[in-house]
Amino acid sequence: MNVSQAQKLALPKFVSGSKRLLIGGEWVPAASGKEFDAINPATGETIARIAEGDAEDVDRAVRAARQAFEGEWCRWTPYDRQRLLLRVHDLIEKHFDELAVIETLDMGAPLTRTQPLKRWASQSILSYASHTGAAATETPKNSLPGQFATFSFKAPVGVVGGIIPWNGPLIGLWWIVGPTLATGCTAVLKPAEDASLSILRVAELLCEAGVPKGVINVVTGYGPTAGAALASHPDVDRIAFTGSAETGRKIVNASTSNLKRIQLELGGKSPDVVFADANLDLAVPGAAMGVYGNSGQVCVAGTRLFVQRSIQEEFLERLGAFNKTLKIGNGLDPDVHLGPVISRKQMDRVLSYVDVGSKEGAKLAFGGARLGGELSAGYFIQPTVFAGVNNTMRIAREEIFGPVISVIPFEDEAEALALANDTPYGLAGGVWTQNASRALRMAQGIKAGTLWVNCYGALDPTIGFGGCKQSGYGWKGGQDHVEGFLYKKVVYMNIG
Repeated sequence: MNVSQAQKLALPKFVSGSKRLLIGGEWVPAASGKEFDAINPATGETIARIAEGDAEDVDRAVRAARQAFEGEWCRWTPYDRQRLLLRVHDLIEKHFDELAVIETLDMGAPLTRTQPLKRWASQSILSYASHTGAAATETPKNSLPGQFATFSFKAPVGVVGGIIPWNGPLIGLWWIVGPTLATGCTAVLKPAEDASLSILRVAELLCEAGVPKGVINVVTGYGPTAGAALASHPDVDRIAFTGSAETGRKIVNASTSNLKRIQLELGGKSPDVVFADANLDLAVPGAAMGVYGNSGQVCVAGTRLFVQRSIQEEFLERLGAFNKTLKIGNGLDPDVHLGPVISRKQMDRVLSYVDVGSKEGAKLAFGGARLGGELSAGYFIQPTVFAGVNNTMRIAREEIFGPVISVIPFEDEAEALALANDTPYGLAGGVWTQNASRALRMAQGIKAGTLWVNCYGALDPTIGFGGCKQSGYGWKGGQDHVEGFLYKKVVYMNIG
């Protein structure tokens, strides 16, 4: 299927016209009346117009969220919230094929990636539904003189600001919406300006499922205006942010307005280590797709690919052969493996790093160019491999966020571990070996929040993941994630 054929597929009615903000249960225009274009990165065409919210709109949304938090919503029982989440689950599952197409149109990820997210979303929502009783009461014994009873319980923190990245909105929004509904918080979501449509459609479905007015609000707009206003707003109690380390630092600084709680998932330059005894039939495609998945636009991508020197030549040959099996194109084509990067700006950024790598002395082994022909209107980049990279080069130090692999040789386990940890980031990492003891030593030694052995990128939302060092802090998924939306309080009662 070519691009023109893909465009002739039945497209969701939602992908057209102008989209508004969701504030207090009402769909309203931005206070300024401004809008911006939603661009299909596979074609470069405008597919909708998005309301450009700013600080005034954020303030309206936060006030609506606060009013909802202190209103009837605070009287909903864990049972009520669980039933709501189950209704949300069923409605999202019913409409997920539509949501997958919207995501593909808006941010370019192929249907082969967005459609399987149906299971992930289902599992995630059901998991949060199981945590609606997380604010349980405990009665710890005390050692006070006299007669005192003590009990503790957990309460929702209040209004949550969620700043969602463009590289996977259908995943990113549930890290915020799920625990918000489970714990009784309220939220203001700020989608990325490059990919807002799927979140807006989910917001419509949340309203249809019966989420009370003001519990979930959505303000679309740009990071320096709407995002910054949300991060600094004095009536927001918690911020959940996924994005670059640079922006993460700004979020931290902005949070000091009221010392709000923060959860950050920031950048990565993750090591993926392939030992000579690895099963290369698994390691080559696994390591490759650990970078190429979502066209390299994944925070945990294993872009520093460490290959033991004795197998490097064979590995590169196999990697080149694998690259040739990948079909790149419009994500509406069900046979496509890799879609475009999100925008012209991102495409230019990735290609600039290709120039940097070549100037630094790395060998461009495969790819490295924009695709032309029938794909020339979109932002398509060939899967790219640099060989002869050392760990001091910029392409090995800085997050590129595109389908670019840096192959770095190593001699032995000690060197591999030292190189893997020689980075300011600590989000994820991988190890490929058939030696169980070596695998465990490496997994214990690599300083990262999530490690994979003989696989890469597997993620269970009920278990979750997180990072360390400059990759952020806080946990996504599981009980720990839900706990982040609660605070603990204790009561001392004189019963003498």
